[in-house]
Amino acid sequence: MIELTDKQLISNILSLPNAPKIVNEINIKLTEEQKKRERFYNEITEQEKAEFINGEIIIHSPVKKEHNDVATSLHQLIRLFVKKFKLGYVGFDKVMISLSRNDYEPDISFFSEEKSKEFKKGQSLFPAPDLAVEVLSKGTAKNDRGVKYNDYEAHEIFEYWIIDPNKEILEQYRLNKKKEYELILKSKAGEIECKAIKGFKIDIESIFDDDKNLNEVEKIVNMKSKE
Repeated sequence: MIELTDKQLISNILSLPNAPKIVNEINIKLTEEQKKRERFYNEITEQEKAEFINGEIIIHSPVKKEHNDVATSLHQLIRLFVKKFKLGYVGFDKVMISLSRNDYEPDISFFSEEKSKEFKKGQSLFPAPDLAVEVLSKGTAKNDRGVKYNDYEAHEIFEYWIIDPNKEILEQYRLNKKKEYELILKSKAGEIECKAIKGFKIDIESIFDDDKNLNEVEKIVNMKSKE
């Protein structure tokens, strides 16, 4: 399947004699979608993990143990590091990021100090983070590698990590100079360095192994303050 760029799509529509009709129909559909999105905001509860994707409300099933183990282990390391060095704010599981059309709840999200200083108590919708992490499951893999990948790239989320908890593989994508995601690393071992979180480096296996996770926790605890 060949994917067209925004410019190509616009050019294709403008080449058609009924372009005004097509644009009008799109505007009608998007207006209806926005009303549905507003109902989504009013009806979802804190107990649900839900997302709004291209006009559809997605309610997620409970996660498997391996999914929870991986997300919790990585969140623990990121949150500890960010808290210690006062680098920003870390969201986990049900923190909803609201992009121009869609709303997502990444497994982990990191917001720089500059972005997070504007956050307030009671806030339930958040802007595009600097790092988004998705842990794959059977029901989410298609979106994680498809619409989310494209949307995160389009909204210039600097880094995107995709983790397969069954194969124990981490993929690290980062925006290049063309503002496109580039695969930096795909591995189940070795060290990963996160450019979105300055100074954050961990052993990839620490995401999947409890003993190695504890070693990374101890390293972070014993790091000297950068202040």
